[in-house]
Amino acid sequence: MALHKIKDFDPDYRSHFDNDDVIGLDLYSGDDKIGSVDDVLVDDNGEFRYLVINTGIWVFGKTVLLPIGSARIDYSNRRVYAKSLTKEQVESLPEFNENTLVDYDHEEQVRSVYRPSGTTGLAGAVAAPDRDLTPDYHRDTYNYQNEPALYDLNDQDHQSLRLYQERLIASKTRRKAGEVTIGKHVETETAQVSVPIEKERVVIERTPVDSATIAPSEANFQEGQVTRVEVYEETPDIRKEAFVREEVRVKKVVDQETVTAEETIRREELDVNTEGHPVINKNL
Repeated sequence: MALHKIKDFDPDYRSHFDNDDVIGLDLYSGDDKIGSVDDVLVDDNGEFRYLVINTGIWVFGKTVLLPIGSARIDYSNRRVYAKSLTKEQVESLPEFNENTLVDYDHEEQVRSVYRPSGTTGLAGAVAAPDRDLTPDYHRDTYNYQNEPALYDLNDQDHQSLRLYQERLIASKTRRKAGEVTIGKHVETETAQVSVPIEKERVVIERTPVDSATIAPSEANFQEGQVTRVEVYEETPDIRKEAFVREEVRVKKVVDQETVTAEETIRREELDVNTEGHPVINKNL
C-alpha cells in the first residue's frame, strides 16, 4: 500500500482535527525533549501510519520514521511522546529524507527496529529463543492490521471530537401564589315590619225622640247617674331574634393544566470534508 505525505493527500487535513496540527509539535521521550515532528505519512485510506521525526541534536539531527502506534499525541500541551524510544533505536533506523522511497523494504527495516524482541512479524507471535525469527508474511501478504502495536492508536491516544446538543429540561417549583382570608363582620341596617293593631273608640250618638208629652210629675230626673264604657287598644310588641342564615364551608381544590414552553435549542453536527476518493468508515 502506498504512503503519502499528509499535505499531499489532503491539503485541508487540519480542518478534520479542529485545526490542530501534529506537524511542528515537540517530540518527547519521557520528560526529555528529543526533537520535533516534521511530517506525517498516511496510507491510501488516509490512516496515520508514521510520524516523520527530526531528532535534533539528540542523535545528530537524524530524521527517521516513528510508527503511529508508538506515539502519543497531546494536542493540549503541543507534544508528541515517543513511547520508549531510545538512541540505539534511532541509530539503527534507516534515515528518511525528501528523496526516500518508503517501500516495503524500507518499512520492514523500520518495523524490525520497533518490534519487541522475540516476536515475528505476523500478529506478534512469540518465538522460542533458539528459533530464527523469520517473518510469517511477505510483501504481497503484509497488512498493517498484523501489527496493531505499531499502527493502531488505543483509546487514550485517539483524538476525539465531542458534539454537543442542548435539550429542554422541564421541572416544577411550588411557590405561594396568594392568600385568601375568610372572616366575618357585623353590618347594621334599618328593618321595617308592619303589624296591624286594633283600637277601640267610643262613639256617642244622640238621637231625637218623638214622643208624647208627659206630665212633670212623671219625669224621673236623677243626678249623678254614670254609664262606664271600657275602651281597649292593641300595642305592637317588637323584639329581635337571632337565627342561622347560612353556613359557609372553606376547602381547597387542585386544578391541573398543561403549560407549553418553547425555546430555541442548539445541536452540533459533524462536518466531514473530503477531497479525492478516500475511504471513510463512519459509525453512526
